[in-house]
Amino acid sequence: MSVSTTQATNQAAHPLKYSEFRGPNSPELVEKTIGQYLNDIASVYPEQLAVVVNHQDIRWNYRQYLAQIDALATGLLKLGIGPGDRVGIWSPNNIEWCLTQFATAQIGAIMVCINPAYRPEELQYALTNVGCRAVICADKFKSSNYLQMLYELAPELKVCAAGQLQAKALPELQFVIRMGAEQSPGMLNFDDLLVEVTADDKAALELIAESLSPYDAINIQFTSGTTGSPKGATLSHHNILNNGYLVAEAMKFTCEDKLCIPVPLYHCFGMVLGSLVCLAKGAAAVFPGDSFDPLTTLEVVERERCTALHGVPTMFIAELEHPEFKRFDLSSLRTGVMAGATCPEEVMRRVQNLMYMQEVLIGYGQTECSPLNHITEIDSPVEKRVLTVGRALPHTEVKIVDEFGEVLPINTPGEVCSRGYCIMQCYWNDPEKTAATIDSEGWLHSGDIGQMDEQGYVQIVGRIKDMIIRGGENIYPREIEEKLYTHKDVQDAAVFGVHSDKYGEEVCAWIKVRSGATISEEDIRHFLTEKFAYFKVPRYIKFVEQYPMTVTGKIQKFKMRELMYQELYEDINA
Repeated sequence: MSVSTTQATNQAAHPLKYSEFRGPNSPELVEKTIGQYLNDIASVYPEQLAVVVNHQDIRWNYRQYLAQIDALATGLLKLGIGPGDRVGIWSPNNIEWCLTQFATAQIGAIMVCINPAYRPEELQYALTNVGCRAVICADKFKSSNYLQMLYELAPELKVCAAGQLQAKALPELQFVIRMGAEQSPGMLNFDDLLVEVTADDKAALELIAESLSPYDAINIQFTSGTTGSPKGATLSHHNILNNGYLVAEAMKFTCEDKLCIPVPLYHCFGMVLGSLVCLAKGAAAVFPGDSFDPLTTLEVVERERCTALHGVPTMFIAELEHPEFKRFDLSSLRTGVMAGATCPEEVMRRVQNLMYMQEVLIGYGQTECSPLNHITEIDSPVEKRVLTVGRALPHTEVKIVDEFGEVLPINTPGEVCSRGYCIMQCYWNDPEKTAATIDSEGWLHSGDIGQMDEQGYVQIVGRIKDMIIRGGENIYPREIEEKLYTHKDVQDAAVFGVHSDKYGEEVCAWIKVRSGATISEEDIRHFLTEKFAYFKVPRYIKFVEQYPMTVTGKIQKFKMRELMYQELYEDINA
């Protein structure tokens, strides 16, 4: 249920008493499939720059891009892949990834995003959990040899004809499509699927397009849960196309914009907030490399005169802290989205002031929300843009509830819940986990702790699982991290709880120090003691060079907790 813009404005003008907010119902949602929308944009902006892939020397306008997409879509159809079939994509950022995203959408196949860092066991789970008929993969990336892992899982590949796999461990997988020119036993080559599109082929594509619904599932994203097996969030054309469209509106994007996308495509941040945001307005998607590198990103922003840049906070920190940062002219930048993790206030202000991104927006949500349900507004007060994740996007409702599901008064921490067009259909083939996440009234429970002010702006305090309970006191790591970022010698900080026999948990901080700075544990404790109650000051402080992180740049506190526990346990028993 949504309300008019006027009603939403009234909600902001008339202070809320309870933590419930509904976004406006304008602009209207797009009622098209991704393929239909792509064809429309390509007809309106045929000569407009569509995609730049720096490391592959690709530079195509929308007419050229659509021709390549249709060629791949036709190649997949000729293999027998069609609506509803699952096609895995296991690769770092490249043009093949981009083509796969749109070609599968054209024919109604469901693209399954597979984390480039997955090992064989995780890959097997992903492919079998959703029953992939095909997987499109790179040959290797960093320390991962994808082809070797596939041969390990499916030794039958070495003796079967290409496209006729019958593997015991991967029973539904029929096609392995590898990138690159080399030939591999049992595998097809990606470039061979880029066939010439005849008039009959075009007619076949159009016939399929007419049969598809915007509400069909089109994408499965595996959530990177810290415990248990990954869950396959199932998203429709309507979910992700509209999320991209509404974020493009929030960024005030036009066909003249160029968005630098160093975040991974396998994640919603790259494929929705990157590729689909650009598609929404006929803008250009610029990919600096196959994975994030701060120097390459800065070089590409300058050379391409990008107007927007995306990233998680750790990426922006790496760019700002790069020794060569000051030599780059970033004055073309205007906007971008910082999301994927809580954004420290100090980092946000430096991005605005040093990277010219005065209109940078903070986005918040989760994969199950396609991925954003909140975003800051370009014209809202600077404090709201720096200190909050904004308000609910159009056509989205948000509420903050207690452990019993009751809506809380404003400015009271509780669980963030959302409802609307953006909520996933389900976790693939897992009704039990779906029901545990989306309640009977359609509210998706995030597991995040937030609080809403009287105008509907939300602050994220932390994760329910990350909250530290020390001797009965609830401690939110985010509060301590924010304060540490204001210390002149601290580059990055992560705060989490570790087991304590006496208090249940103690506070621990892992700190990255700025280059050339010298600082001690006592300096940090003294700094925090002046600002916090004693129980919030970390008992344990560790200076580190790096954090355990996901491919998307999210800090893995559960791993830090395990490492710290081992270290402390060894010290005790030494």
